[in-house]
Amino acid sequence: EVQLVESGGGLVQPGGSLRLSCAASGFTFSSYAMSWVRQAPGKGLEWVSNISSAGGRTSYADSVKGRFTISRDNAKNTLYLQMTSLEPEDTAVYYCAKTGTAARGQGTQVTVSS
Repeated sequence: EVQLVESGGGLVQPGGSLRLSCAASGFTFSSYAMSWVRQAPGKGLEWVSNISSAGGRTSYADSVKGRFTISRDNAKNTLYLQMTSLEPEDTAVYYCAKTGTAARGQGTQVTVSS
């Protein structure tokens, strides 16, 4: 059974930073591309970033490019999202997901507010 467990969210002031983690189990993590997606209050799901299975290729939504960095540690079956220069518009529930599938975790709340 695929399990994805996100952590690391919280309340942060504008301009601040957070690092999200996603612990994966139930599948061969190193064989799959992974993604971060988010859902802001009252809005639909928004893709944030992808990373290839080995971590060599990444891509980002224009809204986060230059501020967010996706990475992974295949030895630890863990996906990360380093978020810097956070803005109120980044407030959302953040989910990790197996790219191209419906499998995602329960999410972690990120709130950017002064």
